Amino acid sequence: MDFGYDARTEQLRGELEAFMTGHVYPAEPVFADQLAETSAWHRPPVVEQLKAEARERGLWNLFYAGDGGAGLTNLQYAPLAEITGRSPHLAPEALNCAAPDTGNMELLNEFGTPEQQRRWLAPLLDGTIRSAFCMTEPDIASSDATNIRTRIERDGDDYVVNGRKWWSSGAMAPSCEVLIVMGRTDPDAATHRQQSMVLVPRDTPGVDVRRGMQVFGYDDGAHGGHAEVVFDDVRVPAANLVGGEGDGFAIAQARLGPGRIHHCMRMIGMAERAVELMCRRTVSRKAFGRPLADHGVVQEWIAESRVRIEQLRLLVLKTAWLMDTRGNRGAHTEIQAIKIAAPAAVEWILDKAIQAHGAAGLSQDFPLASLWAQARTMRFIDGPDEVHRRSLARRELRPYREERQQ
Repeated sequence: MDFGYDARTEQLRGELEAFMTGHVYPAEPVFADQLAETSAWHRPPVVEQLKAEARERGLWNLFYAGDGGAGLTNLQYAPLAEITGRSPHLAPEALNCAAPDTGNMELLNEFGTPEQQRRWLAPLLDGTIRSAFCMTEPDIASSDATNIRTRIERDGDDYVVNGRKWWSSGAMAPSCEVLIVMGRTDPDAATHRQQSMVLVPRDTPGVDVRRGMQVFGYDDGAHGGHAEVVFDDVRVPAANLVGGEGDGFAIAQARLGPGRIHHCMRMIGMAERAVELMCRRTVSRKAFGRPLADHGVVQEWIAESRVRIEQLRLLVLKTAWLMDTRGNRGAHTEIQAIKIAAPAAVEWILDKAIQAHGAAGLSQDFPLASLWAQARTMRFIDGPDEVHRRSLARRELRPYREERQQ
């Protein structure tokens, strides 16, 4: 088993680390200052500057294996996504590798018609527009996607959408031009064939983006914001259907698999940033007559953080390798395992890094509080912990139950 990176990955890692050091990290305070002077959901000018620089360097669409992308495998992309996770508010978007656009681009690539790809995928790959994914609803338990109540009804050559969504990632971005909406087309069909997806241009009459949702008090503009959206007799051409009627649930699962591992890749970078900050802080501060780093409890935090990061990285890399060699279905168990493990491990590490910084760790002067909020949120994004644990346990128990029935 070879744990080394291939030549192309090593080259891209070096180029990306140079970009982070020379451009992204210095842009963080600029970003904060510009953000304070603008609307909560508008991206500061420094973001476009970073995007132009990344594109010029060839650090663009690294996640995307199709035409217009870097053509990397999941295993090659993993260490690159990890690096971007060290500055999650800036780096992923700078490289056009930010959610929800990444998942939406992959969805359009796999399930979109040629015309849908021309109209929406091409400008997304070019970074000239952003997109939203509308699945979660406020009035039902959305951890079970079969509960979705938004209606998508055929009317002649159109579909008419009625419903209410929230936590619609990307919908607050001023450059968001298309919403991918999941709803019911046939309530009488089999449970997992009732749902479909349609493409809804954001300026379609009846689309009402009501408000942006805050995440622990943060706007989360890096992901285009999260919105509450009401669809009131929204009419779109039947050609805007993604895949076929009844394919919505399967398409959602196909979209969420790669998204889950991308989140976990970036979370390793968040954890590495936290450990770096914790080490720098504790060697430079004294308490009770000696550096914080000399206190046993702090050393325990640092050692345990390193153990958890290394365990998590190995599991993520194994999952990436399985997705490359066996497909997403062949990595189903491991995808669920990393989605459970990553938020828990990284949340713990960030908590200890915050503790090591004292009250400063809670402030805007360090990225730790914002990173913690993201890590805690990941326990809901793309499915809550409990759903993944339930599914993983059922898969583990299945052969024993079958054996007992024989």
